[in-house]
Amino acid sequence: MSPELLAIIVCPSCKGELTLSTTDGAQELTCGGCGLIYPVRDGIPVLLVDEAHKPA
Repeated sequence: MSPELLAIIVCPSCKGELTLSTTDGAQELTCGGCGLIYPVRDGIPVLLVDEAHKPA
């Protein structure tokens, strides 16, 4: 994912900053505000609250 895209997208739930991480080989975006984790599929962030999950 490009740094330019990461700089402009925000959490759709709380508008918090998202950080990119890799867990078990899969990329994810984690919100620093509410803690929701959004998947990244084929390099495309899936910023749907219904697709997000809380940390285990």
